[in-house]
Amino acid sequence: MGRLLIVSNRVQAARLEDGSGNQGGLSVALSAALRESGGIWFGWSGDIAEHFSGGMHFEKENGITTVTVDLEARDVEEYYSGYANCTLWPLFHYRLDLARYDRMFANGYERVNERFAQTLVPLIEEGDLVWVNDYHLIPLGDQIRRLGRSNRLGFFLHIPWPPMRLLLSLPSHRQLVELLLAYDVVGFQAEDWLESFHDYLRVQLGLEKDEKNQIAWNGRTIQLVVCPVGLDSEDFKTIVRSGAAKAAYHSMVQSRADRSMIIGVDRLDHSKGVKERFCAFERLLATYPRLHEQLFLLQISPIARDDLGHYREIRSELEALSGRINGAYASPHWVPIRYVNQSYDRATLAGMYRAARVGLVTPLRDGMNIVAKEYVAAQDPDNPGVLVLSRFAGAAAQLDEALLVNPYSSEEVSEACLQALSMSKSERLRRWRLLNDVIEAQDTSWWWRTFIGFLDDAPESPLVRS
Repeated sequence: MGRLLIVSNRVQAARLEDGSGNQGGLSVALSAALRESGGIWFGWSGDIAEHFSGGMHFEKENGITTVTVDLEARDVEEYYSGYANCTLWPLFHYRLDLARYDRMFANGYERVNERFAQTLVPLIEEGDLVWVNDYHLIPLGDQIRRLGRSNRLGFFLHIPWPPMRLLLSLPSHRQLVELLLAYDVVGFQAEDWLESFHDYLRVQLGLEKDEKNQIAWNGRTIQLVVCPVGLDSEDFKTIVRSGAAKAAYHSMVQSRADRSMIIGVDRLDHSKGVKERFCAFERLLATYPRLHEQLFLLQISPIARDDLGHYREIRSELEALSGRINGAYASPHWVPIRYVNQSYDRATLAGMYRAARVGLVTPLRDGMNIVAKEYVAAQDPDNPGVLVLSRFAGAAAQLDEALLVNPYSSEEVSEACLQALSMSKSERLRRWRLLNDVIEAQDTSWWWRTFIGFLDDAPESPLVRS
């Protein structure tokens, strides 16, 4: 195996060991892969330049070399805020009502991927493995091929892949799919997403996968892989045992005042189902008055993409909904929903997870959802809480001992919360042990080793020329 070159929209590796809770599962996992295999992490710096120059910023920290480039304001508007987050993100999360199809966005998406390829290709050496991550960079593999590189290329999609009937609403949907066929390995979080991708290939392109999930296309073989992102289980449990996590736990125990706490931690996003979660919690209070003043929901929703109108809209909706529910049910000594728009570091979150009797993870659609795994990993092995998990999260396929629910059904979610709150200790222990076994076995290291194993086995690809 040669060097590993990882490409993603943003590069956050240099900050991973500072205790920050703002690093997602992707950042943690990819950093672990680079530390062991060596290589480079390439992507956007997050900074905006007056003109794109292709100039690169090199840094080496915590054993990881990062190379970043600045983008123009127009690039960010069209490629990132536009096509990636206003077209692909809502479409891939089944929200056609939020998707915007704008030719200017599509042009910007293609332009930035071409710029990334032109900047990256001089860094690629013979024998290097190139691993491209997520929906921002689907065209990058094809661009690398056009610039003459035959290295093995892998792509991993961290969000869902939509059913064919939804994807057909995207202008140039066939072009987008064919761009993925420039890679040697294409990875998905769950079997559902791989099957949706294959359904499109079969119906629209006449391509069938074999028993090894391989597709023959244009003289090449493309390997399809189901490989769910894992939690950095060992590191996270070290955080759980830290002084900062213990302090957060004890502070939360004191704050809850002998009440049962239900916790939700989600980015402020339509796909996370927080509005539906509030409605389910309201139903729980309305249906079971005996629970009043006996429990509360702590919902932590850090603000993301606040420059986009529909994210500001969901923030306003949640503020109004939580205010209405609290106004209807609160007493001078009790507030049923504690709704917080702040970020917390991983240690503080670990302590909060441990103090919660129920972890409520109910996205309407999610590629994985690492929060579900963090909640389980943070629990007291002698007295664990219960995970209530959306069956539409990628994590549900692995964590089937959670209480799986339909997040659109307020009745089903509220009843699952009641079941979790009244579950016997023996049943909580049984479920937690099985969940924890999966999380430890299929952790971050397992994820990237599995994907790189497929990529390293792939033969070198013939050049694809236009």
